[in-house]
Amino acid sequence: MDETRRNELLATYRDGLLNDTLPFWINHCVDREHGGFMMSLDRDGAVIDTDKGVWQQGRFTWLLGELYNNVEPREEWLELAKHGARFLDDHCFDSSDGRMWFHVTRDGKPIRKRRYAFSESFAAIAYGELFKATGEDQYAEKASRTFQRFINHNLNPQGVEPKFTSTRPTRGIGFPMIALVTAQELRESIGLPDADAWINRSIDDIKHYHFKEDIQCVMETVSPTGDLVDHFDGRLLNPGHAIEGAWFIMQEGQLRGDASLIRTGCQMLDWMWQRGWDQEHGGILYFVDVKGRPIQEYWHDMKFWWPQNETIIATLLAHQLTGESKYATWHQMIHDWAYDHFPDPVHGEWFGYLHRDGSISSMLKGNLWKGPFHMPRMQLMCWKMLADSPKQRVTH
Repeated sequence: MDETRRNELLATYRDGLLNDTLPFWINHCVDREHGGFMMSLDRDGAVIDTDKGVWQQGRFTWLLGELYNNVEPREEWLELAKHGARFLDDHCFDSSDGRMWFHVTRDGKPIRKRRYAFSESFAAIAYGELFKATGEDQYAEKASRTFQRFINHNLNPQGVEPKFTSTRPTRGIGFPMIALVTAQELRESIGLPDADAWINRSIDDIKHYHFKEDIQCVMETVSPTGDLVDHFDGRLLNPGHAIEGAWFIMQEGQLRGDASLIRTGCQMLDWMWQRGWDQEHGGILYFVDVKGRPIQEYWHDMKFWWPQNETIIATLLAHQLTGESKYATWHQMIHDWAYDHFPDPVHGEWFGYLHRDGSISSMLKGNLWKGPFHMPRMQLMCWKMLADSPKQRVTH
C-alpha cells in the first residue's frame, strides 16, 4: 500500500465518519421528546417506524462516548451519549428480573425480550465509555453489573423457554465472540478486573470448539464437544461473523505482542475469505454451507452491509500487523467493492441490503439491526490505523 493510497483511504474513512455517517444519524434519529434514538429510517432519514431497538440504543451511546474519549471531546457527543444512557436506564431493563428488553415502543414500553442477552453487552460498553468520559462511578458500576448479567444469562439462562429441545444440543460462536470484545472494551474503559480472564476463556473456546484446521474454516455452530452437526444449521457458515472474531483476536495479539494470537486471527481471516468472497460478483456472502451444499435461508447470497465492514477492518489490520501483500490486495478488493455499491450518493450513509450482484434490495438505512455501529466503527478503526505511525510488526 503506497502513501498515496494510504492517504486517500484515511480521508475516506475519517471524512466519511465525521461528515457523512455521524451527521446522518444525529440529524435524523435523536428523539428529543421521549429520549433515546429512533433508528428505523428511510433512505432520506425519515423515520418510518418509531419503535426502538435496545441493541441500537446501547451501540450508538457507545459510539458517541468512544468518539468523545478518543477523537475529540465534543460536548454534543457527550450530551447525546448521556441522552442514550438515560433511555437505557429508564426503559430498557425489566424490573422483574433485571434483564434487558430487545425491542420497545417509542416511549419505552416493552415489546420483546430475546432468549439471549446481547442487549446487556452493548449497554455495558456504553456505560463504560460514559465512565471514562465523566469519571462518574455510577457508570462504571452499571457497566460491570450489566456485563455480569450478560455473562450469567448466557451461561445459565433463567426464565426463558429454550429455542430447541435437548435432542440435538449445540454451541454457537456468538457468546465467546461478544464476551471477548466486550471484555476488551471494558478493560480499556473501566479497568474491568476479570477482563483478561474472560478474554482468555473466550479465545480458548473459539480455538477449541470452532477453529477447524482439518477443514480450514471457522464453524458458527457445533456440537457441545465441537463436532460438526451435519444438518442445515450445523453446516451453516457466517463468514462475516467469523472474520469479525478474527480481528478481535488479532487486536488482542497486537496489544499483548503475542504472535500466536495474530497468527490465529489471520488464519481465521484466510479461511473465511476463501469461503465467503463471492468470486463471481465480489463482496462477502452472507451464508455459505461448509460442504458446498445449498443453503436453507433464502437471503444466503445477499450482501449485507456489516460483513463488508468487518472484512475491511480485518484485512487492513492483518496487513498492518504482518506486512503481507495479500492482505493489502484483499483490503483493496473489499473496500473498493463495498464503496462502489453501498454508499448513497444522494442522501448519504449506506444502504444496508443488496442483492448478490450489488443492486439495491431495500432503501432502508436503519431498523432494529442496522444502525450507527458496524459502519462508523469500521470508519473510526481504519482511520486510526492509517493515521498511526507504523507499529513494530509482530512476527507472523
